[in-house]
Amino acid sequence: MSVSVELLLAACMFLGAALYTAVGHAGASAYIALMALFGVAPAVMRPTALVLNILVASVTSFRFLRAGMFRWRVLWPFLVGAVPLAFVGGAIQLPGAYYRPVVGMVLVLGAARLLWPGGRAVDPGPHDPPIWAGLIVGAGIGLLSGLTGTGGGIFLSPMLLFMGWSATKTASGVAALFIFCNSVAGLFGNLSIVRALPTDLPLFAASVLLGALVGTAFGIRFAVPVIQRVLGLVLLVAGAKLIGIY
Repeated sequence: MSVSVELLLAACMFLGAALYTAVGHAGASAYIALMALFGVAPAVMRPTALVLNILVASVTSFRFLRAGMFRWRVLWPFLVGAVPLAFVGGAIQLPGAYYRPVVGMVLVLGAARLLWPGGRAVDPGPHDPPIWAGLIVGAGIGLLSGLTGTGGGIFLSPMLLFMGWSATKTASGVAALFIFCNSVAGLFGNLSIVRALPTDLPLFAASVLLGALVGTAFGIRFAVPVIQRVLGLVLLVAGAKLIGIY
């Protein structure tokens, strides 16, 4: 990858991090989507996305928690179910022929969540999720997170909103810490994959951290329906590419 291409990918990652962190996410789906569009090898995509996710989610969690946009009772059932399965999923190395379509479907589902008007509904008058439901849903999201190298926030946030388990602003903080813990568990599930980290990782890390500072500042202050639509279109294009539609 030439220097100019690296810089362009880093710039796109900055934008992806800014867009994602505005809604409490860490951006793994965007980083995977961008790496797919730039032709990065599947073996490099997962560890790179996980490391960037951990860095961004740590900043995002701190800033949303500091702003009071968090509720522990909403988070912990999902976290207890997700973390062990994220570790298990991280230990499973899918061949490229399977990894690409699986991640592609994750991106398409994420795009549907962002583009579907119901995902941008007003606060539903939240009530706490049942513990048993949190454990089961968390386990499913955790396994998928570990397998694909994503943090799972793209699935947790809409679940919280659709089921009336959280207000929109609170869901951002809950998703941020959920993503951080899942990403750490997924990476520790298979530490050997870090050998595939690219030499230009420091450049990408600096880009996404700067994007996180911009995105969280925006997300704490404003609603982001337009950002969600744009992000949904990016995921849809990249997901279609991974699945092999074009």
